[in-house]
Amino acid sequence: MAVSGRFAVLLAVGLVPIVLFGTSAPGAYFALAWWLVFCCALGAIDLLMASSPRRVRIERMLPARVRLGATVTQTLAVTNLDARRLHGRLRDGWPPSAGHAPARVPLNVPAGERRMLTHTLTPRRRGTRRVEFVAIRSAGPLGLWSRQATLQAPGELRVLPPFHSRKHLASRLTRLRELEGTTPVMVRGEGTEFDSLREYVAGDDVRSIDWRATARTSAAARAGSGIMVRTWRPERDRRIVVVIDSGRTSAARVSDEPRLDTAFESTLLLAALADRAGDRVDVVAFDRRVRARVVGAKGSSLLSRLVTALADVQPELIESDWSAVPSQVRAITHRHALVVLLTDASAPGSSNGLLSALPQLTKMHTVVVASVLDPDIAHTAAQHDDVGAFYRAAAAERALLDGTRVAGAIRQLGADVVSAVPAELPPALADRYLQLKASGRL
Repeated sequence: MAVSGRFAVLLAVGLVPIVLFGTSAPGAYFALAWWLVFCCALGAIDLLMASSPRRVRIERMLPARVRLGATVTQTLAVTNLDARRLHGRLRDGWPPSAGHAPARVPLNVPAGERRMLTHTLTPRRRGTRRVEFVAIRSAGPLGLWSRQATLQAPGELRVLPPFHSRKHLASRLTRLRELEGTTPVMVRGEGTEFDSLREYVAGDDVRSIDWRATARTSAAARAGSGIMVRTWRPERDRRIVVVIDSGRTSAARVSDEPRLDTAFESTLLLAALADRAGDRVDVVAFDRRVRARVVGAKGSSLLSRLVTALADVQPELIESDWSAVPSQVRAITHRHALVVLLTDASAPGSSNGLLSALPQLTKMHTVVVASVLDPDIAHTAAQHDDVGAFYRAAAAERALLDGTRVAGAIRQLGADVVSAVPAELPPALADRYLQLKASGRL
C-alpha cells in the first residue's frame, strides 16, 4: 500500500480549525479524531476500489545490443487482466547506468485491454545491462491510497564498445591501397610478394631486374628498353595477435576513459584495417586468465565477434601474469607474427612483468607495445605558478622520466613502442602497422 499526496492534503484540512481557533475550542480534539477516522475510512474504500496490480501481464520488447552512447527504444506491453480500470504509475527496474527515461510513466489501461509504453535507453557504461522487475502502483478513483506490486519482466541489453576510432579508418585504408598498389604506388624490394612484371624505367632498383624475363621478351616488344623488372606488393595473410591487458592498470581513467576502453578502440581500428589488408587478426584479453578470445574470424564477422566478446570485459583489480603471455601467443600461432601488447608502460614497478616476458616474444615475433599517455601529466609538468604547483610539476616530470625509461628498456629488448593520448592512440597504432607493413617487417 502507498499513500499519495492527496491524502496528506486531506488530513491537513482537518488541522485548519485547530490553527484558526486553537486547542481551547470545545470538542477540538474530538473533531480532529473523527476527521482522522473519516480520512482513513475514505482511503480504505479508495484502496478497495483500485484495480489489482498483480493481475497485469508485462511483455518487454527491446533490441539485443547497442553501442555505448547510442539511444534505443524499448516497448512495454501492459495488459490489464482485472475487471476494473488500471489507473496509476509504472516504474521500470533498469539500473541507473542504463540511462532509462522516463523513470516513471502514468498508466491508464481499461479492463481487458493492452497499452504499449515506449521508453528510451541511453547506456552510460559498457557491458550487459539487465533488468528483472517492473513496479506498478494502482490508485483508486480518488487517488488517496494505492496498491503496489513488483512483477517479473526480465530483459537484458548488451552495450558494445562505441568504436569512435572508426572515423580514422577511411584515411588509413587510402594509405593501405597506395601501399598495396591499387593506386599507382608500388613497393619493390625484398620481403614482399611478387606482383607483376613491367618494363624498366629510370630510377628503378637494378636488383629488381628479372634477366630471364628480359631474355624471353620478344624483339617486337623491345620498342623501349626491353629490360623487365619485378614489382612487389606487401605479403598478405600475415598473423597479428593482439593481447589486451585487463589487469589493475587498465582500470585507471585517462581523459575520463578507462585505459581498457582505449585499448578496445585501438584493437577495433587495427583489426578493421588489417582485415582489409588480408591479414589475420586474433585477439586475447588477459590478466591471470583469459577474459575474452577471438581467433580465426575474418571478413564481416571479425568486428561483430570482437565487439560482442569485448563488451563484458571489465578491468580486474589484480596484477597481470605476464609470464603466461608467451604461451598464450604460442597457443594461437607458431609462425612469425606481429604481436601487439596493449598495456600500461608508464611506471617501472608495474612494467617489470612485461619487461621479463618481452625476450621470449621478440625472439620469434615483431612486438609492439602500445600504451596510453596521460595528457594531464604533461600539462602539470609545465605549471610553475606557486610552490605547490612547483612540487606537482616535479612529480609530473618524474612520471614522464619513468615512462621514458620504460620505453627505452622496451626498445633495448627488441620491441617497438607506441605511446599517445587516448584520442590519438588508435590512429597512431594503425600508422605503425602500416609502417611495418611497408618496410616488410611483417
